[in-house]
Amino acid sequence: MIKSMTGYGKSNLTVNLREYQVEIKSINHRYSDVNIKMPRTISYLEEDVKKEILKKVSRGKLDVFITYENNSKEGNEVKINTELAKLYIQQLRQLANEENLRANIEVTDIARFPDVLTIKSNNDDEKIKQELLEAVSQAVLQLVNMREEEGTKISQDLQSRLCNIEAKIVEISKFSTGLIEDYVVKLEDRIKEILKTEDIDKSRLAQEVVIYADKCSVEEEITRLNSHISQFKQLLESNQAVGKKLDFLIQEMNRETNTIGSKANNLDITNNVVDIKTELENIREQIQNIE
Repeated sequence: MIKSMTGYGKSNLTVNLREYQVEIKSINHRYSDVNIKMPRTISYLEEDVKKEILKKVSRGKLDVFITYENNSKEGNEVKINTELAKLYIQQLRQLANEENLRANIEVTDIARFPDVLTIKSNNDDEKIKQELLEAVSQAVLQLVNMREEEGTKISQDLQSRLCNIEAKIVEISKFSTGLIEDYVVKLEDRIKEILKTEDIDKSRLAQEVVIYADKCSVEEEITRLNSHISQFKQLLESNQAVGKKLDFLIQEMNRETNTIGSKANNLDITNNVVDIKTELENIREQIQNIE
């Protein structure tokens, strides 16, 4: 079943006090455009995240927001810059002597100075990658499910509109079959009026009718239009990204409909053509949101 390009997915994953949150929002776009915002500490995984998303999403503009907190002791090591701490102490004692102050220096005071204490992370990059991609996969699954649900609704609406178009095509076909008979009667009456006689050259009349029939016949256009509708319906059942193909078919259906309208000099056919073009425009707007 077709998918919409509009959707939302969110996931939360906690592993050994490492917390991941992934949020994905998607809207329609001509191509695939993935924008990712994530913490610098794991930004090296951005390309892996994009590849994971594009496994399930072929088209659309996606905004991805990722948060990551590591509250685990695993892989974290506190480092003391002893030389820098000694330098701080030395300078403080010198200041105390020069200013005749008490040099009551506590170790906790020294620890507060910049760069004395640092936390060094020696995390397993592969482990974090697998955990993050699991969270991303869960969010993408929610996103795809929502896109499929909306795609089903769009498909039902399109099927209904295609049925309306098919009904109009049947009406046009009925009216088109009577065009030749009407033309023969009108042509005979006109010839009789011009020549003021009941004698008519039947061969010349037949020739004129053939010429007219060739000009006003819409059977080829109706056949192609029905073929496009059949292809359209088949694509609606596809699990692939078919939005661009559907857009092309709509252009072709519009072209055939316009040709029918220009050929058929008949008010009933013209009215049906207008109705078909209205439905085609509604379909065209709908398929802009199909993946």
